[in-house]
Amino acid sequence: MPTADLVITGAHIRTLDPHRPHASAVAVRDGLIAAVGEDADVQDWRGPDTEVVDLGGGWLVPGLVDGHSHPVWGLDLATGVDLTAVRDLDRLRSALASAPRTDGWVLGWGLDHNAFEGRPVDRALVEDVLDGAPAFLRLYDGHSALVTGAALKAAGITGPRAFAQRSHIAVDADGRLTGHLVEHAAMDLVTTVMPRATYDERRTRLIDLLNAMAATGLTGAHVMDLGDPALMDAVARDTVLPLRLRFAPWCMPGADADDLAELVALQGRGGRHWQVGGVKFFMDGTVEGGTAWLDHPDCHGQGTDAFWPDPDAYSDAVRVLHRAGVRTATHAIGDAAVRHVLSTVESLGPGGRHTHRVEHIESVPDDLVARFAEVGVAASMQPPHTDYTRADLSDAWSSRLGDERASRAWRLRDLRDAGVVVALGSDWPIAHHDARGVLATARAPRGAASSRAGLSGLQALEGCTSHAALAAGEEEVAGRIAEGYRADLTALGLDPVDAPADEVAEAPVLLTVTGGHVVHRGSRR
Repeated sequence: MPTADLVITGAHIRTLDPHRPHASAVAVRDGLIAAVGEDADVQDWRGPDTEVVDLGGGWLVPGLVDGHSHPVWGLDLATGVDLTAVRDLDRLRSALASAPRTDGWVLGWGLDHNAFEGRPVDRALVEDVLDGAPAFLRLYDGHSALVTGAALKAAGITGPRAFAQRSHIAVDADGRLTGHLVEHAAMDLVTTVMPRATYDERRTRLIDLLNAMAATGLTGAHVMDLGDPALMDAVARDTVLPLRLRFAPWCMPGADADDLAELVALQGRGGRHWQVGGVKFFMDGTVEGGTAWLDHPDCHGQGTDAFWPDPDAYSDAVRVLHRAGVRTATHAIGDAAVRHVLSTVESLGPGGRHTHRVEHIESVPDDLVARFAEVGVAASMQPPHTDYTRADLSDAWSSRLGDERASRAWRLRDLRDAGVVVALGSDWPIAHHDARGVLATARAPRGAASSRAGLSGLQALEGCTSHAALAAGEEEVAGRIAEGYRADLTALGLDPVDAPADEVAEAPVLLTVTGGHVVHRGSRR
């Protein structure tokens, strides 16, 4: 009989396998689960080279997966001073006044829209503390930034421009550039001229980040961008990636037949623990930026346009990719955006069920909740985003939408109760990557969603395991602890299902195993 590379005993195992829901031991060989059962059932799998780990009563679950993350592209987004804790204008000004310079620039990220205290996003609010330095401050949503006049000059921006996608360079009533750049195309004008980390710096940061993610129990992530394939190739050759990464490159407005063919050709490219699988679309932007596509205008009179100027062109691109067997994930926050994606998938016929997914889904009415189940589209949602909202609906997100739409915030439980596959994630660096925080916030929603029922402990766990696997089409190889499945495993010091949500958020991570490799060891403290 062959022997195992790894045997885990003394565990309370939640397998999420309906044929054997509970066990106490598991054997791993060649990156796959070789046996599941009681301690006696794996005894014969032990050999002289087998590593044996006694969890001492810890809880073992299928490896936790972040259903929406940006660990490679996010290295560029999360650059400079961390502004995620800034909550008002005085603290923002103070943080910028003492911020270090990078080649003369002030860079920052994670800036909450609420820090402007209801004022329009405008460089005039901060330029006097920056001593004329060019600055690029990325707002938390990742879809907008505030830049100074010096940065505008460095990029050669002298006024508004037309873009192939929904983007704009903001001006005030007098036509003055405010420095507020909304959506990717507008921000790209400045990111191309500002300082960028070296290859070695990015490589080191990537390894450190993935190790930090594994320390929270993460064994994988659905990466909603192409990242940097050359960097991934190099790192994966030199070391075992702590997380299994599945990349979905972007398809943007204006994509032609050659662009779509290139996206199809990318599918399957990868190496050990990373692979391209799927394509990412944007149907709208963000509520705070006024670019979420809504059935009715927001309270500023905005939000009535799709990210794709011709929404039918988006639908045509999805059909081309679908015929080629490519799964898609579409960013859709507003109700009109979600409705268009669901209609597009419905037009594909029965073959479109459980092949396509929608990302974010921040506010939708009852009829769209039901349509998710009818059409067979997975919902990918990020509970920690609710931290940027407030229970009294006084935040920028809620104020933009108005009370009625804000009361429909993040309908996780409603979608699950309707029979929808719901994958959970963080959207790092938009929110912290800690998998335990994702589980906890899904059970105890915050801010504008705090009046809504959260997921049960089991539903939250499924969102980061079995439902994440379903959303990626990997349910035959991932998402449960069963023979022949990937040996991606997470061990916690408490039961993530029955323990209170606040305790789950702080749960000790005893062990993280990815592809049979122990990538993190922790303690019960």
